[in-house]
Amino acid sequence: MLRMGIVGLPNVGKSTLFNALTRTHKAVAENYPFCTIEPNVGIFEVPDDRLWPLKKMVKTDKVVPAVVECVDIAGLVAGASRGEGLGNQFLAHIREVDAMLQVVRCFEDENIIHTMGNIDPIRDIEILQTEFILADLQSVENQLEKLRKKARSGEKEAAAQVVLLEKFYTQLNAGKTLHTLSLSSEEKIVAKNFHFLTTKPVLFACNVAEEDLEDLSKNPYVSRVEHYARENLGMGSCVVSARIEEELTALSPEEAKVYLTEMNIEDSGATPLIQKSYELLGLASYFTAGEKEVHAWTFRRGMKAPACAGLIHGDFEHGFIKAEVVGYEDLINAGSLARARELGTYRLEGKDYEVQDGDVVVFRFNV
Repeated sequence: MLRMGIVGLPNVGKSTLFNALTRTHKAVAENYPFCTIEPNVGIFEVPDDRLWPLKKMVKTDKVVPAVVECVDIAGLVAGASRGEGLGNQFLAHIREVDAMLQVVRCFEDENIIHTMGNIDPIRDIEILQTEFILADLQSVENQLEKLRKKARSGEKEAAAQVVLLEKFYTQLNAGKTLHTLSLSSEEKIVAKNFHFLTTKPVLFACNVAEEDLEDLSKNPYVSRVEHYARENLGMGSCVVSARIEEELTALSPEEAKVYLTEMNIEDSGATPLIQKSYELLGLASYFTAGEKEVHAWTFRRGMKAPACAGLIHGDFEHGFIKAEVVGYEDLINAGSLARARELGTYRLEGKDYEVQDGDVVVFRFNV
């Protein structure tokens, strides 16, 4: 399972958001730096409105949504790449995730300590970006030293890696992240093996106060983060109130709707945040639907039918014969599987078929 790492400076709301998204209290959320040391791991459900029409169509009582694994990583500080604030340990945890959700504090509260003394989300983003660049630069230097020795002894693969890492060194030394480099598919594979921090995709989460959600135009920080993330880093952003999300975990879905309505808020921000995180990881969902349950299965975009079948059970992949497939919209428009067959939108696909987001699938297999 791909993992999303929740990162940020201390006291920006990471652990509160983690607890809210995972609907747990695994992460200690206190008003002091480094209240989180060891990373907390949990899963959060991916909201998907397509599940409920399918549930109604097949007349089942059980719905299983897709999930994403996330890791709450302790707050980083300036100097983390040199070991400040247990930085080396925390950076190692970040290397293990596939993408980052960087929580940026966009609210004023004199009762919650800010380690930098005041609220400045752009400065906070740049602190982490600088630490990631410095950590990658150190990693490149270490790898180059080893690979140059191998290249001098005649190893062709090492020589090719030296050329690529020297390109990386030039980029990082100029203060630029690696994800902005134009790389061939082969170079991307090599880069992935080194687990560089600045190759990982990032989604910036603007953590705002409860009252800001009613009218975000009154919060000057949000638009600044959105513009900076888009123009300087080529990354996306979203808005969420971790505090409201935490309060909603104690309520039923019906109670949560009433609560948000009373506050004149359409959405607390968690739904688009989770959906964007899902997309950032390159994930999508296909569905199986029957009397037993409607189930959303998470797969990487580009996966073919046998591999997707294997997500249900290994025997499905090994004995794969065909996949019976109908797109979600086609099925809903038809009103039933039988009608979709009549209309020709229900079809058989073979081993080379790339499963699409929203496909409703039945796998044929032989063990």
